[in-house]
Amino acid sequence: MIELDGAQGEGGGQILRSALTLSMITGQPFRMINIRAKRPKPGLMRQHLAAVQASASVCGAEVNGAEAGSQTLQFVPDAIRGGDYAFAIGTAGSCTLVLQTLLPALLAADAPSSVKVTGGTHNAMAPPVHFLQRAYGRVLAQMGAEIDIELKRFGFYPAGGGEVSATVQPCAQLRPLELLERGARQHGYAESFIAGVPSNVAVRELATIGSGMGWAEEQLLHRGLPGEQGPGNVLLMTLEHDHVTEVFAGFGEKAVRAETVAKHVLQEARAYLVSGAAVGEHLADQLMLPMALAGSGSFSTNVISQHAITNAEVIERFLPVSFSFDYGPERHICRLRS
Repeated sequence: MIELDGAQGEGGGQILRSALTLSMITGQPFRMINIRAKRPKPGLMRQHLAAVQASASVCGAEVNGAEAGSQTLQFVPDAIRGGDYAFAIGTAGSCTLVLQTLLPALLAADAPSSVKVTGGTHNAMAPPVHFLQRAYGRVLAQMGAEIDIELKRFGFYPAGGGEVSATVQPCAQLRPLELLERGARQHGYAESFIAGVPSNVAVRELATIGSGMGWAEEQLLHRGLPGEQGPGNVLLMTLEHDHVTEVFAGFGEKAVRAETVAKHVLQEARAYLVSGAAVGEHLADQLMLPMALAGSGSFSTNVISQHAITNAEVIERFLPVSFSFDYGPERHICRLRS
């Protein structure tokens, strides 16, 4: 039984999600205390509980402490089983965080799988579905994984109601990935998705991106959604390079100007571009677990967050690997060795 303290490092939900994924894959049970101890509302919230319940379904685990608000959890996995799964979070809790818990594990299943998750698809505190499709999905494909992710319906905070599905083919072994250079830029574009909010919000967001990046009209895409999928707004900026695709997101909020949302996206994208790093902060976080499953690899990033350092510590508890971080003036290197 691996003993984990959820208060370590950044003290958030990533500790739990990584532990669930790795427990399923390695067959090692774990017990965690102080779940999400450093968050304003500690313990299991709906999306974390959904990730626990979904993981238990996929591997037939015995679970103690799987209740809303619980700060202690024991998880004893059995074999991962392929098949058709459907999970409902019941709120605007993030579908993508549940999927990120399941997808690496289902690569190790005995048969193909399909997963449907309903809830929030575009939330401020989680990667949007487009990030999974374009950034995370591309990296996994380069490592040999066959995963297809489809967005069926947008779900914004607080209403939720979104739906995303994924199909996963078993993969005996992921290939190591060396991602130190992003390569030349092939394409860049911005999209403003709006549902049930004035269309001028999208116009102003895209104008700010166009001005800041010097982009032409065809790179600025207004994406209107049916009103019943809102109210909601997400601004996405996608940068496709030879070796990697990055997606930066901003979310419209009440009393926050459209220009302010766009400037925050611009700031994050520019910091990434100036650094020369291959991947941004959030993709760096998500790369670590599949890289560990491959057994070796490296990548460059412009930000090594406390989130990433904590993730490395959890992964090292389950797998015979070690991470090292080399810090440079603008870009940093993460290396993994087994």
